[in-house]
Amino acid sequence: MLEAAREEFERVGFEAANVRSIAQRAGVSAGTVLHHYGDKRDLLHAALFDDLERTLRKAVAAPEGETLDARLSGLTRSVFRYYQKRPQLSRTLLKESLFAEPPWAQRFSAQVAQVHAAIATWAVDAAKKGELRAEVDAALLGAAYFSFFYFALIAWAQGAHPAPVQMVEHLVAQHLAGLRPPPQSKPATQKRRRS
Repeated sequence: MLEAAREEFERVGFEAANVRSIAQRAGVSAGTVLHHYGDKRDLLHAALFDDLERTLRKAVAAPEGETLDARLSGLTRSVFRYYQKRPQLSRTLLKESLFAEPPWAQRFSAQVAQVHAAIATWAVDAAKKGELRAEVDAALLGAAYFSFFYFALIAWAQGAHPAPVQMVEHLVAQHLAGLRPPPQSKPATQKRRRS
């Protein structure tokens, strides 16, 4: 039912989609759909949440040992692949997840919090490895990442920017450049002259 709902919402948009068409696509009755999901908006939220949850879980499961830059790039690319696969549904997801009512607002917020926690953990690891200064605020770095990500996502959804991944990667690289430790200077070798 959820996959049928995703396909129908992508095909005709949320407003034009109806439970009867979704049920027919899923091979069940409209009553069955409504029994499990209440109404069209709850069905939309369930379909989006379920799909996005799987995507985010995979995206934050970056292999150990990667640099912070590589982990953030992997996260960005994975999530944008999800959005770009179904652009119409992605616009709906963006609107509905940001302005959902309870209990969906809390569930979407919890997804964001899980990704934020992963980014903060990556930042702490990066500081331990010397990629970032020791005093970098890991939680604030995560918040900065989300500001770059959502800016690019909204620009892409509005048709204002055709390359959102590159935009996020550029903004992240610029931000991280200011958080790197200063390069270690090599001691100057002085030649002594005999007089």
